[in-house]
Amino acid sequence: MTFDQRDPVFIADPYPAFAALREAGEVHHHEQMGVAVAVSHAACSAVLRHRSLGRIWSDVKPVEQFMSFNLLHRNSLLENEPPTHTRLRRLVAAAFGRGHVERLRPWVADLADRLVDELVAKIEDQGQADLLAHVAAPLPVEVIAELLGVPGQDRYLLQPWSNSIVKMYEYGLPAEQQQVAERAATEFVAYLRELIALRRKNPGSDLVSDLVAVTDTDGARLTEDELVATAVLLLMAGHEATVNVIGNGVYALMQHRSQWERLSPSVMPTAVEELIRYDSPLQLFERTATERVEIAGHVIEPGEKIAALLGAAARDPLVFENPDTLDVGREKNQHLGFGMGIHYCLGAPLARIEVEAALSSLHRKLPGAVLAEEPNRRAEFVIRGLHSLPLGNGA
Repeated sequence: MTFDQRDPVFIADPYPAFAALREAGEVHHHEQMGVAVAVSHAACSAVLRHRSLGRIWSDVKPVEQFMSFNLLHRNSLLENEPPTHTRLRRLVAAAFGRGHVERLRPWVADLADRLVDELVAKIEDQGQADLLAHVAAPLPVEVIAELLGVPGQDRYLLQPWSNSIVKMYEYGLPAEQQQVAERAATEFVAYLRELIALRRKNPGSDLVSDLVAVTDTDGARLTEDELVATAVLLLMAGHEATVNVIGNGVYALMQHRSQWERLSPSVMPTAVEELIRYDSPLQLFERTATERVEIAGHVIEPGEKIAALLGAAARDPLVFENPDTLDVGREKNQHLGFGMGIHYCLGAPLARIEVEAALSSLHRKLPGAVLAEEPNRRAEFVIRGLHSLPLGNGA
């Protein structure tokens, strides 16, 4: 008993299927995907923390057809384990630690206000407007572009590249879409090599300049391929997570009006965490066994994979009181939305700032927000989100 990750009914609401799986056991083998899936909070936590379950990158084949996609992942912080991961994370964290997140906080708030103003003007003019197109999608792209120092005239390139590349994380992707993802990766790699070369000659106050300059205690630096992979990871992880937390979250708030009306500056920090928990933008995170591992009685042999179903963990009644209830004031919220262990998301503080800025501005400037029509949901399972979220003003 598992689920069909391609079934539109499951995609629309996977949580009843997850609840049934949790009642039957903590780990199940998923024949269709070819992996074991952990569905309880305890089992998912164990998967994310176990040192013998790693991100062991295996090149997509045929290798000659996916040179750029493989390069990005072979050199990624997310796809490596110690000692490579330790070196990469130390260097990237050192560059991040130079005040970039706090530097951007007021800039992100101003950006969110400008984008929401445009949304409100569109609603006043046409009766409705798409939250994703006007706020949720452009906000994280602009923030990551500002962080990396991508010139304004080039920023329109980033979102299509990210959208194409992340499709590769879905199971059973058609060959045509795989080729689109590889073309996007190739273009993105070429662009970043040019940007890195520019920052070597003319350093700025951006993260790319700091990544170029940062050295480890033994003088080690990031290679150019690692620099490129880090920049792409920041965009893809930062964009996909933030756009879908905002989209999924506002959709949930529109369906639970009392929670929308509870929002205030004092509640906003817990509201952000609750929206990440309630409808997780990343539903699944895979690990590969390097040794024989047992998780909740299920044995994973070396080379076999197990996935933590983060959306299932987020609704575990053993950890969350009334887990199917949206509660923006929820205090005890041990969600796994940013991961756990050595792969805990480095960009989590920035993502929180972005979501809070968007939510605060929307609630302040459009308190009467209502669904103008039912949103169009993305067909993918691993990355859960909407294509559009049309809002109107019911005030």
